[in-house]
Amino acid sequence: FPCLTEMGVMPEIAQAVEEMDWLLPTDIQAESIPLILGGGDVLMAAETGSGKTGAFSIPVIQIVYETLKDQMEGKKGKATIKTGGGVLNKWQMNPYDRGSAFAIGSDGLCCQSREIKEWHGCRATRGVTKVKYYYEVSCHDQGLCRVGWSTMQASLDLGTDKFGFGFGGTGKKSHNKQFDSYGEEFTMHDTIGCYLDTEKGQIKFSKNGKDLGLAFEIPPHIRNQALFAACVLKNAELKFNFGEEDFKFPPKDGYVGLCKAPEGSVVKSQHSGSAQVVQAQNLPNAPKALIVEPSRELAEQTLNNVKQFKKYVDNPKLRELLIIGGVAARDQLSVLEQGVDIVVGTPGRLDDLVSTGKINLSQVRFLVLDEADGLLLQGYSDFINRIHSQIPQITSDGKRLQVIVCSATLHSFDVKKLSEKIMHFPTWVDLKGEDSVPETVHHVVVPVNPKADKLWERLGKNHIRTDEVHAKDNTRPGANTPEMWSEAIKILKGEYTVRAIKEHKMDQAIIFCRTKIDCDNMEQYFIQQGGGPDRKGHQFSCVCLHGDRKPQERKQNLERFKRGDVRFLICTDVAARGIDIHGVPYVINVTLPDEKQNYVHRIGRVGRAERMGLAISLVAKEKEKVWYHVCSSRGKGCYNTRLKEEGGCTIWYNEMQLLGEIEEHLNCTIAQVEPDIKVPVDDFDGKVTYGQKRALGGGLYKGHVDVLAPTVQELAALEKEAQTSFLHLGYLPNQLFRTF
Repeated sequence: FPCLTEMGVMPEIAQAVEEMDWLLPTDIQAESIPLILGGGDVLMAAETGSGKTGAFSIPVIQIVYETLKDQMEGKKGKATIKTGGGVLNKWQMNPYDRGSAFAIGSDGLCCQSREIKEWHGCRATRGVTKVKYYYEVSCHDQGLCRVGWSTMQASLDLGTDKFGFGFGGTGKKSHNKQFDSYGEEFTMHDTIGCYLDTEKGQIKFSKNGKDLGLAFEIPPHIRNQALFAACVLKNAELKFNFGEEDFKFPPKDGYVGLCKAPEGSVVKSQHSGSAQVVQAQNLPNAPKALIVEPSRELAEQTLNNVKQFKKYVDNPKLRELLIIGGVAARDQLSVLEQGVDIVVGTPGRLDDLVSTGKINLSQVRFLVLDEADGLLLQGYSDFINRIHSQIPQITSDGKRLQVIVCSATLHSFDVKKLSEKIMHFPTWVDLKGEDSVPETVHHVVVPVNPKADKLWERLGKNHIRTDEVHAKDNTRPGANTPEMWSEAIKILKGEYTVRAIKEHKMDQAIIFCRTKIDCDNMEQYFIQQGGGPDRKGHQFSCVCLHGDRKPQERKQNLERFKRGDVRFLICTDVAARGIDIHGVPYVINVTLPDEKQNYVHRIGRVGRAERMGLAISLVAKEKEKVWYHVCSSRGKGCYNTRLKEEGGCTIWYNEMQLLGEIEEHLNCTIAQVEPDIKVPVDDFDGKVTYGQKRALGGGLYKGHVDVLAPTVQELAALEKEAQTSFLHLGYLPNQLFRTF
C-alpha cells in the first residue's frame, strides 16, 4: 500500500490496510493522516462512509506505538537520558524544580497545570544577583496563575512564604501569605512583565506594557540571595520569554532580559536532576489515546477498525479497550488493571470511570471526538470540557496534546465554538462543505393529507397502533378537530409505509421513526402483516434499534440486518450517525427529523458506494401532536398529554415547515409524488434499479455521450491540428524562411 507509506504510515499498518482491500486512501484520509502524524490538531468533516474512522485511527495507532517504543527502549538504556547539566545551561523552566502536576513544553518555556483544585508551581533553571532584570509571561487561557520571583528555598506555591513574591490574575500581589490589591486583573492574551532591581531591592510588574508601579521592597535578609523567575498555576497555561525572542513590550530604564545577564551574576539551580530520567511512570490505567463516540454501535465499530489496523503492529503490542454501558464494569476494570493504551468509549461509562479515578488521564496524547455534532446534540458539552480540562496539555516528555474532532458538518455553531475552546490552532479539513444530496440518491416526498385521503376512516381498528398522544381526545371521524386530523396522520403513515414497501418490492430498507414508541409500534404492525424479527425472508421481516432495547439485543439486531436475515431496520436517529451499513437501497422517513442536518444523515444511508438509492419521506400536510418529554423520567411511564407550554410533554409538530427548512438548507425543491408512491423515473437516468451500481444501468450516461459527441469530435480535430503545427515548427524551422 505505497500510498500510505508515502504519507509516513508504518509498513505494518499499511499491510493491514491492504488486506482490507482498500485500494487507495480516501480524500479525507489523504488530507488528514499527514496532518495528524505531523503533530497538529485537525477538525475534519466528510460524508458518512468516507473513511473518517481510518483517517484518525491510523495515525493515532502509529504515534501511540512510537511513544511506547521510545519508552521501552529508554528502559533498556538506549534512549538519551536528559540530565540536569544540559538543562541548567539554558534559560528555561526547570523540570526538576516543579510540582507533580506541572508540565513543561519541549522548548522549556511553555508551561501548564491542569489540576483544578490544587496549585502547582515551578522555578527557572537559573537565578540572578546584581543589576536590573526583566522577563515576560504570556497567558494562553483563562486559568488562575501567579508570576514573579522567588529564592531557591521558597515554596513552589509562589507568594505564600517570606522567600517568594507573586502577582496574580485576580489583581492581587502576594508575599508571606499576605494578599493585597495591586495593579489590574489579567487573563488570556495578556502579557505580564516582571521587573527585578537588585540594586534598589525592588520588584514591580507591568500589564501589556503598562507600568503598574512598585509591588515589593525586597527584605534586607534576602537581597543578597539569587532570585529565580517563578510561577504557580491552577488549570492554566503560560509561556515565558527570558529575552531570547524579542519582547512584546521591551523594558526601559536599564532593565535587560534575563538571558543577557552576565555569567558573574547568574546562579544555577540546585535542583539539577542529574540522576533522573524525564519519563512519566507508566500506569496500567493511563491510556495514551481516548476516542469518544456518541453511541455504543459506533464505539464498537471504531474499536473493530483499531483492531484491524494494528494487526501487524508488534513489539510492543497495543492494548485497546471498549468502554460502554450495558457491559459489566468489573470486566472493564479487570482489563484496565492489566494495562491499556487506546480507550474507545461512550460518554456515560467513561465519565463514571474517570470521575472515580479508575481511568487516569495523565498520559493521554490524543483526544478524539468522533461525530462531535452528535455528542453536542445529546448534551455532552460539559462532559467534553470536563475531560479536556483533566488532560495535561503538555505531556511529561514535552509533547503537546493533540485533539481531533470529526463531525458530519463543520458549519455547526456549536462545533465551531467547541473547537475554539479545546483545540490548538486546528487545521480544517472540510471535504463536505454545505450539505447536499449525492447524485446517487433520489429523494421524494409523499404528502400525507387526511382531508384528501379518507382511507383512515375505513380501516376501523385494522391499523397501526398509535402513540397514545390522543388517548384522552375525541378522534372519531366527524369530530373535525386538530386532534382528529393528527390521529389520522399517524394511521395513514403506517399504511403508507406498508404501501411503499409493496410498491417498490423493497428487499432491504432503513425505516426512521421519530420516537422509540413509534419504532415499537411500527415493529408490531409489521408483525401483524406476518413479518417481524423471527420471520426470516418474509416481506415484512424486521428488527428494531433504539436506546430502550438492551445493548446485546441492539448489537444482534444490527448484525441480523447487515447479514440480510431481516429486510427492515426500524430505528431512531441513533442509527443515522456513522454506523457502518453500506449500499442500502431504500430509506423511509416516517416523520421528518426536527434537525435539518439529520435529514441529510438519514438519506445518506442510501446511494453509498455509487449504488443508487431511494429515500421516501412521509410528510403530514396538517400539524401532528407528538411526544416531547421534558419530564425527569424522559418519557418512562409518562402519560402527560398536555402541551409543553401547559406543563405537559407534547408539542404540535409542523412537518410542512420542516420540509421548507430542509429545502432551503439544500437549496433545492424535493419532488413530491402521489399517495400511491409511484416514483417517476428521470428521463436522463433511464431505468434505475435501486441498490445496484450506478454504472450498471448504462442509460445513465448515454444521454450525455450523445450531447457531447459533436464537441468531442471538434476537439479531436483541433488537437490533431495543434500537434501537426508543433511538429512542423519543431523539426522543419528552415522551411518557414524558404517560403519568403
